Amino acid sequence: MEIKLAKEDNRINEFVNKEFSGYATQCEVELNYEEFCFVAEDEGEILGVLTGRAYYNEVHIGDLIVGKNCRKGGVGSKLVRAVEDNYKGKGYKKIALTTFGFQAPLFYKKLGYELEFVREDEDPKLSKYFYIKKI
Repeated sequence: MEIKLAKEDNRINEFVNKEFSGYATQCEVELNYEEFCFVAEDEGEILGVLTGRAYYNEVHIGDLIVGKNCRKGGVGSKLVRAVEDNYKGKGYKKIALTTFGFQAPLFYKKLGYELEFVREDEDPKLSKYFYIKKI
């Protein structure tokens, strides 16, 4: 056996999809898996991107990145609302996400996300905040 950092390889995606879905089926759990990427654009210019995955009964926001010149202009809020609107009524019960102290804890709180846990770090900027919102 050899362990290595993987490069782009379709065999990996095929393996993950087969085993991930197979295990859910074996455990009698509906997988309901979907990767997503929402983009905010203005006249062809990307203003922000939100990526994540939905699986089982949960939607997980992975990354929310808003361009420097567009922050505090509503782009991030609109992207998060797009996820909420898109997954509401499709069998998902909650949206979960994490953010670091220097990123956006107060932003998610303003959007109605409930703080579940903070994993404190000696550098408060790197404390990790775990949020959830029922949909």
